[in-house]
Amino acid sequence: MNILVFAEQRENRLKKTAFEAVRAAYDLGAQLGASVSALVLGSGSASLAGELGAYGASSVIAVDTPDLARYSSTAFAKVIATVAAQKKTDVLILSASQMGKDLAPRVAVKLGGGLAADLIALTVRDGEIVGTRPVYAGRALLDVRVTTPVKVFTLRPNVFTASPVDGTASVETIAVSLEEADFACVATDVQVASGRPDVTEADIIVSGGRGMKGPENFALIEKLADVLGAGVGASRAVVDAGWRPHDEQVGQTGKTVSPTLYVACGISGAVQHLAGMSSSKYIVAVNKDKDAPIFQVADYGIVGDVFEVLPELTEQLKKALGK
Repeated sequence: MNILVFAEQRENRLKKTAFEAVRAAYDLGAQLGASVSALVLGSGSASLAGELGAYGASSVIAVDTPDLARYSSTAFAKVIATVAAQKKTDVLILSASQMGKDLAPRVAVKLGGGLAADLIALTVRDGEIVGTRPVYAGRALLDVRVTTPVKVFTLRPNVFTASPVDGTASVETIAVSLEEADFACVATDVQVASGRPDVTEADIIVSGGRGMKGPENFALIEKLADVLGAGVGASRAVVDAGWRPHDEQVGQTGKTVSPTLYVACGISGAVQHLAGMSSSKYIVAVNKDKDAPIFQVADYGIVGDVFEVLPELTEQLKKALGK
């Protein structure tokens, strides 16, 4: 059995999710007796190949061409499917990042494979690969099996541990023929709202809801996030009101996040929001309503006014962290 991992990179730097996916594939391969290869795409991508061996890839395939300097869902999907077919791939693994969510169904169709998306666990039972994913807004877990010969899986970011192993990888640079029609969809510009980490990959997220009472008060959220090196999140109500950009929205209709620490400030904890963050390892809630649903999932809760708690919490953390 052959396992192939698409290792995502930006500006010639591998994403954390790339290491998570490769390590997850390594653990899966150990159970199946399967080899693990990783695929990197983009201009200058061959220089990144060596890093993936330390996380479990026995071989790395680089499609290094200036044509792939900008992300193209159509071209990237063709390249991934072509390489997967050439390498007789049985299992293809991608991260459930924004890019991975875009590519996985396209590639699955090209390969005639079934897709199991947004997995939080990947195991082998009775010789079959079983993926686990949350359903019903995170209130239940579903075990899924893909029965097609080629199986495609996407893994939720920040759930699988990207710990290194004692290994190295051989590197192979290959070319895939691309035509103008393959670039029907190309990202021409990327707008970065801030220097903070994206919420889907951040280890710490400080998120605000309607309890912040207005967009100007999100300065308190940002100050705490800056001290913690955290991403900034928001509830749907906040985004719908125009207080924060959509790329910060966490929840069922926004982004699903799994940080180590999620700080919910002035968020009541509607089921739609919990669906997007309940898999966080530790949840801290600040809300003046002691009966707010958010406290049912929180590991630590502070019943108090966010406008009093956040400034004090920020100052105490500054002292504790020496900032």
